[in-house]
Amino acid sequence: MLDLRPNCECCDKDLPPATTEAMICTYECTFCINCVESVLSNVCPNCGGGFSPRPIRPAIEHRKGLSTLHQPPSNRRVRTKYSKEELKALADPIKSLPPEKR
Repeated sequence: MLDLRPNCECCDKDLPPATTEAMICTYECTFCINCVESVLSNVCPNCGGGFSPRPIRPAIEHRKGLSTLHQPPSNRRVRTKYSKEELKALADPIKSLPPEKR
């Protein structure tokens, strides 16, 4: 089950569970769509993969025990240890390759 991390690891923007602005990589690194497009060029600074929109966990229980009420999102904020310059330095050489060819 996804953590649903509460913030962008780059700019620290709040990303509540129902937002459509959250993007994740296959390891659940979480960034806002603005940072993915303008800083990271769709390159995860941790694994080098691409991003997809983070799924939204229902707030309403449609099936017993399945909702944010029963599986709450994480409240642990994560921040990247890299500067924006370091993030761009990783992304620039590989951003032209599609994620499936990196």
